[in-house]
Amino acid sequence: MEASRTIASDRVQIAPGGRRRGRVRVLVGMLLLAVVAVVGLIAAVLLLGDASLVPDAGNGLATVDVEALGGTLVGATAHDAHGHAVPLAVHDGRIVPRSHVAPGALLTVTATVRRPSWTGWALGKQSRQRLTIRTPKAGLRTRWTTVRSGSGLRVAFAAPVARLAYGTAGHMHHVVLHHPRRVVDLGGQAAAGTLLVSGAPRTWEGLPRAAPVTWFPAGSATTAVVDPAPDASISPTSKLTLTFSKPLSALGSARPTFAAPVDGTWSRRDSHTLVFTPSGVGFGLGAHVQLTLPAGAQLVSGGSTTQTISDTTAPSGATVSWTVPPGSTLRLHELLSQLGYLPLDFHSDAAPVAAGDGAQLRAAIDPPRGSFDWRWDLPSQLTSQWNPDTETAITRGALMAFQSDRELTVDGLAGPDVWSALIAAAREHKTNAHGYSYVLVHRDAAQQTATLIHNGKTIITTPGNTGVPAAPTELGTFPVYLRYDETTMSGTNPDGSRYVDPGIKWVSYFNGGDALHAFDRASYGSPQSVGCVELPESAAAKIYPYTPIGTLVQIAA
Repeated sequence: MEASRTIASDRVQIAPGGRRRGRVRVLVGMLLLAVVAVVGLIAAVLLLGDASLVPDAGNGLATVDVEALGGTLVGATAHDAHGHAVPLAVHDGRIVPRSHVAPGALLTVTATVRRPSWTGWALGKQSRQRLTIRTPKAGLRTRWTTVRSGSGLRVAFAAPVARLAYGTAGHMHHVVLHHPRRVVDLGGQAAAGTLLVSGAPRTWEGLPRAAPVTWFPAGSATTAVVDPAPDASISPTSKLTLTFSKPLSALGSARPTFAAPVDGTWSRRDSHTLVFTPSGVGFGLGAHVQLTLPAGAQLVSGGSTTQTISDTTAPSGATVSWTVPPGSTLRLHELLSQLGYLPLDFHSDAAPVAAGDGAQLRAAIDPPRGSFDWRWDLPSQLTSQWNPDTETAITRGALMAFQSDRELTVDGLAGPDVWSALIAAAREHKTNAHGYSYVLVHRDAAQQTATLIHNGKTIITTPGNTGVPAAPTELGTFPVYLRYDETTMSGTNPDGSRYVDPGIKWVSYFNGGDALHAFDRASYGSPQSVGCVELPESAAAKIYPYTPIGTLVQIAA
């Protein structure tokens, strides 16, 4: 029998179950690596695949910052608080408005970023960032200041400004600064004055409403700048602004006063400024406006950059004055025609002027255009004198008639009171109640006559007597300026003797001592008077009611 042997082997035998466990470990490892990779990729996308929209610290509105894996900025929009679109330009992620936006405006900005295709499937093709932002503004800090001789005018803002404007209404000087500044030197100015100043922190912002900056010469005296400038021409409704170097409280109860009453009110615009606002017809057309400052205040003329310091210490109050231009002759004729004081009708090419004082005053300076037509067929001796743009005897007669009806001084001149009354009459539709009369006297005819025409109709033609060759009745057209039912007439005869004639009836003076009147003569129709137009009493009695103040009497050849 063979003895048993154990044979050693150098091979290791692996059971089938062991092989399976090895393969699992490999797969798990690979899976873990994949998970780590995916998580890393997601983290990278989350960290580097986003975009942000923030306010711009420079001259832009906002800045879009796109991360390395975030994609591409494809557009930006902005809307104001009312939903109106604001056009934008985008450069290197900086968003800048392409039209002026008001400082302090509330805007909603939206930036759109397109993601890469390999992340878009998971995170969306686009990313939208939204930002609500208020555009910066910089209020004016300087309102009243003093400037030493030789120094520039410096104005301060609440924040640095990149763009500003300064000057007077309608004449603003615009400046863009290379570097925004909080304090801006406007350079040398006059010794005192007022400028309008406005500033914006961004060059693309519109400028806010300009505010006045008033400066005074350095010193302790109370000085005042006035606007409009002294001696300037102003409109009837111009506001007058007085800015004092010290607060109004330093004046106590003292206030400026006008030499003549003016309808309007004084108001405080701020702690240093008084404003007078005229009402109604204001200062009146053709007026000379004179204003006295409170006692002790020095006048520093103002309103522009040409001011000079008053030499007067004004212990009783400095005086400043302005002039108001008169109304146009054309508008004067339009109103007199409208009210029935001229024998013409006016037909405007535009809509009728509104009845309000403001519209009427504007029309007085800049009248509407149109045409005039004669109401009646009147003698050429009268119609040949008419000129719509020039005052003639026709104008003077109409003015005197109006002045008489309105109980004004009868001088035939269109002063401030006349213009005010004309505008009031137009508003109230108070027309001429007397109609239009005209007396034509033929001096050099074979038989001298006087013809009365009323509203285009001949009322009477009568023989009359004019002045003798040594005292002829002057040729010309004259308005009646004085009337008597009966009076005593006296004067000097051509030979130097005196005459006194009581009981003369139906007297209408038209040129100095010359008048239409009744006078008892043996005959009529030849030179017999010392300048007057003598008429039979019956004819004079008929003519007299038709010759109120302003009636034209023409002495023709």
